[in-house]
Amino acid sequence: MKDWNPKLWLRILLPSVLIVAWLAIAGIGGPTFGKISSVSTNDQAGFLPASADSTAVNEWQTKFYDSKSIPAVIVSVKESGTLTDADKAKFVALSPSIKDAPGVADLPDAAFLPNFSKDGKAVEYFVPYKVSGTKLTEDIGSLRTIVADKFPSGFKSYVTGPGGLLADFVKGFAGIDGILLLVALLAVFVILLVVYRSILLPILVLLTSVFALSAAILGIYWLALNDIIKVSGQSQGILSILVIGAATDYALLFVSRYREALFEVQSKWAAIGRAYRGSFEAIAFSALTVILALLCLLFSDLNSNKSLGPIAAFGIFFAFLAAVSFLPALLAAFGRAAFWPFMPKVGKKKVESADAEQIPGLEGVRGLWRRVGTLIAKHPRRTWVITLVILLAAIAALPTLKASGLPQTDFLLGNNIQSVDGQKVLGEHFDAGTGSPAVIIAKDSNYAEVEKIAASTAGVSAVSVLPDADKTKAAYKEAMKKAVAESIATHKPLVVPTVTPVPKVVDGHVLMNATLTYQADSAEAEGVVKKLRTEFAADNTGALVGGPTAIALDTNVTAQADLIKIIPIVLAVIFILLMLLLRSIVAPLLLIGTVVVSYAATLGVSALVFNYLFKFPGADASVPLFGFVFLVALGIDYNIFLMTRVREESMRIGTRPGILRGLAVTGGVITSAGVVLAATFAALGVIPILFLVQIAFIVAFGVVLDTVVVRSLLVPALSYDIGSAIWWPSKLRLKK
Repeated sequence: MKDWNPKLWLRILLPSVLIVAWLAIAGIGGPTFGKISSVSTNDQAGFLPASADSTAVNEWQTKFYDSKSIPAVIVSVKESGTLTDADKAKFVALSPSIKDAPGVADLPDAAFLPNFSKDGKAVEYFVPYKVSGTKLTEDIGSLRTIVADKFPSGFKSYVTGPGGLLADFVKGFAGIDGILLLVALLAVFVILLVVYRSILLPILVLLTSVFALSAAILGIYWLALNDIIKVSGQSQGILSILVIGAATDYALLFVSRYREALFEVQSKWAAIGRAYRGSFEAIAFSALTVILALLCLLFSDLNSNKSLGPIAAFGIFFAFLAAVSFLPALLAAFGRAAFWPFMPKVGKKKVESADAEQIPGLEGVRGLWRRVGTLIAKHPRRTWVITLVILLAAIAALPTLKASGLPQTDFLLGNNIQSVDGQKVLGEHFDAGTGSPAVIIAKDSNYAEVEKIAASTAGVSAVSVLPDADKTKAAYKEAMKKAVAESIATHKPLVVPTVTPVPKVVDGHVLMNATLTYQADSAEAEGVVKKLRTEFAADNTGALVGGPTAIALDTNVTAQADLIKIIPIVLAVIFILLMLLLRSIVAPLLLIGTVVVSYAATLGVSALVFNYLFKFPGADASVPLFGFVFLVALGIDYNIFLMTRVREESMRIGTRPGILRGLAVTGGVITSAGVVLAATFAALGVIPILFLVQIAFIVAFGVVLDTVVVRSLLVPALSYDIGSAIWWPSKLRLKK
């Protein structure tokens, strides 16, 4: 046993244990990729703030109904001519088939009778569902099969309404588990293959990203299963992209320092140690910055934002953990072979020839980054001024960004979407708000007054009170008894009485449905809801207005308020972290300023692209906030990668040479990381949901702009122009 070397055994045992542990995590977490959709929800109402009127109305609705019903609407329009009596008889005969469709709520037969349009060309059915999520998608699919198989020929039929739209949304998110991940990983693999010209290294980096995502998905699935957090299709897609992108970024920084060390030392263990010392602080602070920035979403009043913050932060933590444990273990196992066929050899690193122009900080540097460094060294002020002017020109287009909310039908991209096309047909032949009424909750003592106000409001076509079935039936029996008695006494024909429905009263309140003349998710419909709320407030009735239109309105208003509130919080958190990392006040202020400029320029360019190239009708109100959080948090990543190395080099050779050296040695890895992250976010564009497509473009373009322009030219040129004063008030400012 005298030959036993504890250090050698530790070097063998520790990587082995780490690899086995991560393999076990991936083995358990991998199968949950397909399960997480079962615990996710895409119900917009579930993400509203507790303070919103819509939330209060939703709570009241659960008291009036035994189950939470999601209505679908079948609309069928005759292709030529008008409906005949024979046509109408066929549609009446179809009612039992619709009632017996899977997932349909158990209601009286009369609830499923068709309504015929006043123009005599169309027919509609209301089909309330008692399910949601994946089950709703399956049941709506069954209903569409019934419609396709049993509805008369010569009619064009659609399944639409809130149920149809929600089912199509769930279907749109269905690609997140497979297609999105495949596209993102393939894009990352190709980029890494080009950058490192190695087969094995891209696989090791991708394994790190996938294993990090497996661990994150496993934890989030368990939390969602136990109702600790809410997962939506939106947060699920963003999580996958964020973890893959962040884990790859952190891995690239570690690999860069490891490869650099392999040119300087023979031992792979010594190289791993150097890589840790050179990159761990930057990776840790980068992950901490992104995590805290994402957790700032907890200050949001919109529950969808609140839920995304912890979910994404959870993913970033595992991205960091995998990059500093699993990846080093893999590199320790494979050593230089990870870079085959271009394996780094000690003392063989290519450098600029000795007769090249000697600029302090660029000694031995060759290629593109020498040219960029030379430009900054010779013309720092001209470089940052021209760059800033270009960015300000892009910012000038920012006011044209239309991000005040959109109709729900505009969120689904593509052609021949049945729910979207059906809503248009519905609006042509019936009141456009049919099937998605505004819901009014009023006190029993003044509900008649509330009903009168609502009925007289422009944009409201009809108001109906939810009846108490038993009391209404009893009132009808009593009226019928009197009518029969009167008929017998007077020897006159029986006149069937008309009975006003007796309203259902729950805890002293009554529920009413107000059908709008406008499509429920339109700006005009939101205007009617605002008018109703204003009139009820003026009359002190205490009535609340909810329903699909009010939910969309409250969501947009809250999202816009969140943007104003959360941006300063995120900037303050990042500023404090940068001060702790760089031991400076000036440098963090400079970095924060450049990131904000980069974000604003990105939104400006995005506005032009959305308005004139893609011709999008607008953007969701939460798009600017999500874009800000991702771009600023991830943009700071690259600031940290650059400035930690600049500070390290400045302590050794002085500030201005240190800036050039830091730029030269990190330029390649930052650009590669930016391209990888842009490619992963661009993969979100494969999901046919407008919100995700817009976030994909904003983050992908913003990251490229940040890494290629801001981090390569603006930040180093501005820092070089300022000089050692960027380190104020630390002692490093004294080192020229």
